[in-house]
Amino acid sequence: MSPQRDTRLRAACAIDTDGRITFRLPAPPGAHPQLLLRLRPKKGRPETTRHVLDLEPERADGHRHAVLEPHPVLEEGRWDVYLLPEPGAERRRLRPGPRDLRTLVDGHLRDRPSPVTVRIPYATKDGFLALRAWRRTAHAEARTIDVTDRAVTVTARLHGAELHEDTTVRLRLRGTDTVRSLRPRIDDDGRGFSFTAGPGELTDGGGGAARIWDVFVRPTAEAPPIRVGRLLDDVADRKHVYVYPAIEADGSTLRPYYTVDNDLAIEVT
Repeated sequence: MSPQRDTRLRAACAIDTDGRITFRLPAPPGAHPQLLLRLRPKKGRPETTRHVLDLEPERADGHRHAVLEPHPVLEEGRWDVYLLPEPGAERRRLRPGPRDLRTLVDGHLRDRPSPVTVRIPYATKDGFLALRAWRRTAHAEARTIDVTDRAVTVTARLHGAELHEDTTVRLRLRGTDTVRSLRPRIDDDGRGFSFTAGPGELTDGGGGAARIWDVFVRPTAEAPPIRVGRLLDDVADRKHVYVYPAIEADGSTLRPYYTVDNDLAIEVT
């Protein structure tokens, strides 16, 4: 089926504290309309993952609604939202109506069990409705990033796991096996932590015009590293929204930033 664009089709959506999303739209054509969520495939790959929801009628004004429950958990990625006027019919891309994301704004204040799952409705660059989904065994949520003239200090909180006495923060030079390990300051509850990185840790990792250090936390010496990022609020794409100042020291420039996946990294040029 090839997608058909229709600027008149708009779906409102609201999300509750449990991650349940309710979609609502005016009565669409077709006897048994459905909502289709399609996991956007990587470039050159075929579509493989879809999720279909029935659109139930409402008595009040003829609108229909569909509910995406917290389970099953969506695979991590971007999900485009379509209308199926009836099963097997040609799909129609939906544009966003009002989006009520108030419950997501302070989502970083609530501790999350494993697996940590996130779903954020958003408008794509070309003006259509989509969902951004993450699914991770554990996640370290960056809270504050303080940039001074000599260092970057990050405050974060671990979800889905606990910190221990041998916890380390690991800065991995992208594309290499080079790792810098730092000892973080750990809060009494075993979840919150902070660390500081400066030119001494990041400017001698090899040549090249630009070097990227990805940020992880390792709860114990035996545990796999957990990515540090910012997922638990209402911002689907942070990279160009949260822009931090650079540090110029010892002939190099350091700048923390969020990647296209909302993960934390530090660029050195």
